[in-house]
Amino acid sequence: MRIPLLPLLSLSLASFTLATPTPEPTAPALLPRIRGTEWINYTTLTGFFLQDESETVPGGFDYSTTNFGLINRTYPTDDENRPGWTQWQKFEHYVWRLNRGSGRSVQYKVLYMGRHGEGYHNVAESYYGTPLWNCYWSLQDGNGTSVWADAKVTPNGVAQALKANAFWANAIKTTKTPLPESYYSSPLTRCLQTANLTFSGLSLPAGKPFIPTVKEFFREGISGHTCDRRSTKSYIQSTFPSYTIEAGFTETDELWKPLLAEVREDQDIRSKVVLDDVFDGDDSTYVSVTSHSGEIASLLRVLKHRVFSLSTGQVIPVLVKAETIAANPPATTTLPWSAISTCTNPAASTTTTA
Repeated sequence: MRIPLLPLLSLSLASFTLATPTPEPTAPALLPRIRGTEWINYTTLTGFFLQDESETVPGGFDYSTTNFGLINRTYPTDDENRPGWTQWQKFEHYVWRLNRGSGRSVQYKVLYMGRHGEGYHNVAESYYGTPLWNCYWSLQDGNGTSVWADAKVTPNGVAQALKANAFWANAIKTTKTPLPESYYSSPLTRCLQTANLTFSGLSLPAGKPFIPTVKEFFREGISGHTCDRRSTKSYIQSTFPSYTIEAGFTETDELWKPLLAEVREDQDIRSKVVLDDVFDGDDSTYVSVTSHSGEIASLLRVLKHRVFSLSTGQVIPVLVKAETIAANPPATTTLPWSAISTCTNPAASTTTTA
């Protein structure tokens, strides 16, 4: 089996005004503006999505066939609802009320966190097997017929992202799911592609177009694997010219280290940093993050959500309460990165057949 190379896809962006108004104008989250001895404490509000519930099995769960997992339930604000509102419109109104009554030290956001579509590194790991992938093939840029350094999405990955696009298009018309007001992406190509395919061409509000911000710390757990090494800032700018790149983003990848892997504790620290940046500087209530399985797992830990693994192309919504605490933050300590195990070149017959 040969793993063919896939050229980058670039879809034209389009913005249109929604035909159906939302239940209420989204109440901007009040930004606490962390200063001095303040820190943000995150909690996940459970009981709203099936993914929150312990009886929901992550394996095989599909957001697209379950209305994003939104639970059919009542809310304390239901007496304010208008006739004919969908479950999502009732939920949106409830979240609006939460933010209206929260005060400056508390804010609520709904995060739509999506894993990238299948990449060539995923196919290669499946083909070679995880042991050989981890110790040898993941350290190579490719195998002569396929490249997985900063891996691009496969045709199947494209299909997964287009499935998400169709889901959102239907959600706009039928379930009235609140659209993201802000978009963020990992700097790795597979996420940049997935975000583009997912949100391009949708009927988005004129004032909330799809212009994602590329943030370094939304990247996958950093390892010596070449699929975790990002491309240059110049490449991202030229390939995705409509995207915004955060301030301070370096031209080359200064975080990736050959033969070393970021430990879980360090990843969670940087996940907290990037969440703080979003919650402290973005007043959007509905936020899209396109990232990776390992990084979304880290974000869920920081948000105190239960473990919920995502297959490629899957998305999880989370209702988050963020409270600014006027006190010294809990102490955190970074740890040394770990060395990754390597092995010698496998049999020559496997080097060019994937």
